[in-house]
Amino acid sequence: MSVALRKARVKQALMDTGLVNCRSFPGRVRTKTTKRASRVLIEKYYPRLTLDFHTNKRIIDEVAVVPSKRLRNKIAGFTTHLMRRIEKGPVRGISFKLQEEERERKDNYVPEVSALDTSGLGLEIDSDTKALLDSLNFDSIQVNIVNPVLAVPERAPRRDRKNVPGAGR
Repeated sequence: MSVALRKARVKQALMDTGLVNCRSFPGRVRTKTTKRASRVLIEKYYPRLTLDFHTNKRIIDEVAVVPSKRLRNKIAGFTTHLMRRIEKGPVRGISFKLQEEERERKDNYVPEVSALDTSGLGLEIDSDTKALLDSLNFDSIQVNIVNPVLAVPERAPRRDRKNVPGAGR
């Protein structure tokens, strides 16, 4: 029997007897209470919640009655985790009107002026792009050749590091 399997069996046996609680073993145990509370909070207060744990913790303090600080922190942590997942795409089990409205609004959006419309002044391009269009036989497109503007980042003033501990190593 491998060492990892033996450790897992010992851990399970200790937890089954009730002699040792889950806190003595590191890990992320999220109960149904934590998950359900987080989902309900996101559905009701999505516009107020952020991707920051500490901000979400304060919001949960304001809008909900949570019996302990430890449970509040667990709910805030899972809420932050779900908010980050929601940003990447839809999350199973969470349906809030704001997300659905946002999706519909993006689908139904029609710009006033098309980006492909060349009937006006024409597209503004640089000379390299014009040469590319010529090589692809797109001479009929009306374009305005402009000089590219190079963005030079501003540099912050240098700071002397004489009084910083460990700087003279």
